[in-house]
Amino acid sequence: MKLESMSRTANSRKEDTHERIVGAAARAICRQGYGGVGVADVMKEAGLTHGGFYAHFDSRDALLVEALERAGRESFEALTRAAQRNAGKGLSAFASLVESYLADRHLASLDTGCPVAALGCDMPRQSPPVREASVLRVRRLIAVVRATLPDAPATTASVVASTLVGSLQLARALGNNAEGRELLAAARRALMQQYDHPATAVH
Repeated sequence: MKLESMSRTANSRKEDTHERIVGAAARAICRQGYGGVGVADVMKEAGLTHGGFYAHFDSRDALLVEALERAGRESFEALTRAAQRNAGKGLSAFASLVESYLADRHLASLDTGCPVAALGCDMPRQSPPVREASVLRVRRLIAVVRATLPDAPATTASVVASTLVGSLQLARALGNNAEGRELLAAARRALMQQYDHPATAVH
């Protein structure tokens, strides 16, 4: 039993360390893009030495895949929490999604928000495994949008997702300033006017 307990403890420590590395990489990938994720820097941010990297990952690409999945999951969870908070305010699921995705706070911090907006332009240039993981994130975003517009044509979700991503990218290019915030506000207004409907309300 003692050996089993020691083994479980060792495995638990390894899993915790693995999660710290992935968490650091997920933040870095949104903040700096794929090219800005260096193994040494990620390990340093996680409080670990460079030499321990290959005990957890076969390659840098393997780290990028897990980091992208983590960033996508955290973005989805944040959108879900926002929808729950907004449910009592009478906002529809669609309105909640738009307000959260195009929130001004995403201008100030590049490592928050959707990884598709942070990485979209770089996705086609990646290795096959990373590109495949990127495609899954795009499909996931479209699926999240579609769930808020159940009565709309399937293609509408793709159009809305494109507008969300493009608006956030352009606003970030303008900067965390009045001009960037006005672009986000204009995009929010346009989307609400065209697509928001009481039938999509969160219950």
